[in-house]
Amino acid sequence: MNIDKCVKAGLIVTALAFLPCLSSCGTGNKPVVVTAAPDLEPKDETAAPEIAPMTPDGPLFPDLKTVEETDPIPDYLRVGVEHPIVAVLQERLMELGFMDNDEPTEYYGDVTASAVKHFQRQNGLTEDGVVGQDTLMAILSPDAKYYAVSKGVKGDDIQQIQGRLYELGYLASADQVTGYFGDSTEQAVLKLQQMNGLKEDGKVGRQVMNLLYSDEIKPNMLEYGEKSEVVLACQERLQALGYLTTDPDGTYGDDTTVAVRRFQSRNNLVVDGYLGPSTREVLNSGNAVPNGLSLGDEDENVKRVQQLLAKYGYLSSANATGYYGEITEDAVRSFQRQNGLGVDGMVGVQTMAKLTGDNVRRAPSGSSSSSSGRGSSSGGSSSGRGSSGSSGGGSKGSSGSGGAVVNDSSGVSRLISVARSKIGSPYVWGAKGPNSFDCSGFVYWCLNNSGVSQSYLTSSGWRSPGRYQKVTSFNDLRAGDIVVVSGHVGICSGGGTVIDASSSHGCVVERSLSSWWRSNFICGWRIFG
Repeated sequence: MNIDKCVKAGLIVTALAFLPCLSSCGTGNKPVVVTAAPDLEPKDETAAPEIAPMTPDGPLFPDLKTVEETDPIPDYLRVGVEHPIVAVLQERLMELGFMDNDEPTEYYGDVTASAVKHFQRQNGLTEDGVVGQDTLMAILSPDAKYYAVSKGVKGDDIQQIQGRLYELGYLASADQVTGYFGDSTEQAVLKLQQMNGLKEDGKVGRQVMNLLYSDEIKPNMLEYGEKSEVVLACQERLQALGYLTTDPDGTYGDDTTVAVRRFQSRNNLVVDGYLGPSTREVLNSGNAVPNGLSLGDEDENVKRVQQLLAKYGYLSSANATGYYGEITEDAVRSFQRQNGLGVDGMVGVQTMAKLTGDNVRRAPSGSSSSSSGRGSSSGGSSSGRGSSGSSGGGSKGSSGSGGAVVNDSSGVSRLISVARSKIGSPYVWGAKGPNSFDCSGFVYWCLNNSGVSQSYLTSSGWRSPGRYQKVTSFNDLRAGDIVVVSGHVGICSGGGTVIDASSSHGCVVERSLSSWWRSNFICGWRIFG
């Protein structure tokens, strides 16, 4: 029985009639726009729903303006199909948690097919990723269940969930990331629910999925306040790689947290400040990327380096602000010359090792005061933020709203060029590049490959990164801004367009900042002045 015959039987008309009420369900996405045709007679609400008679030449949906009358629904929706009903399908899958939030499209791609497979699996339907009568009716039903998985389920989504459980320390080893929801995964979920005050049922549903990448998640791993030999070993490794600026003591304190976050950021890990299994695995591998601080960086690690430079007389303590400006660069150059190191103005492993060691040569008399004076004469404040630009976007200026933007005229074009170079790259949930991305991974990769040091943030994390100038009006967005909408994030590319890793398209695209972006707009962040 094909879909057109189902329409004639009144089944799809009944299902689509439910769509107006679906806008009040789900997760706050833009309501599905389905409007009744004008001039309908009032009906008794207690009576059974009437279905208008259909004729071969009559409209496909007599009481609904959902699709064009001349554009009948295909018998089956599968990869490659393009039709308005696909946008309705995608939005409903997003509301139910089977697809990441995004602007729905009319194209049925691989990501949509994967979401449909997961829905079919959960609802006992043939798991083929093809939408026929039964699947379409089930998805559009007001009784459709939100995404949930439990013991006995297998799939690529289970593997992604297990990967995050491993990162958080709830799964003990990487070999438990199998794609099959077995006993070990159930125990891991139970433990996560117990530690985070959720109902302990061992299932991954709406609450657990929302929690997995949130800032509120309580991991099961080495964390602040712990003291052990394992912590000591990790500290020693962090120091050897140039991340830890204090002596290892086996106690997980503020310095260790700062070092871990910096290490995670530079090694493409989720930045949460915890020494989980995946972080320790990379930390102890031969592929661990060593620390390197340079012009334009800004974080607590920079501040600790500045405090050490001030301790040995290379920098005024007033300039220990956490921002690596020209004054800090000059101080590092002076330190390197005085201590027999290669002079490049950057704090790499050797410079960090020397700076945190016991045999440090102090600065010649007057070095820090001369640096401070240079900052004032070049228009900088006591914080060391000069007003003049520098190659690589090193200088920063006040945003006027509590944040900071990079005063670099070439920064916007560089960011957009990097973003455009990845158009067509596949969308993969949780991917951070270089060949596949999800929306937040795409923004993270583009910024870091455009000279902006930025930790990995999820789309919800981009609501308050606390570093850049906030844009509160959708109309004020401009090229180079990061645009944040409900459950999604992208890079404004100018002319009313945005570049983003789109789940509905299944790849990185450049498209219009449509009404969907406007209606779901939360804020923007201005990276470049």
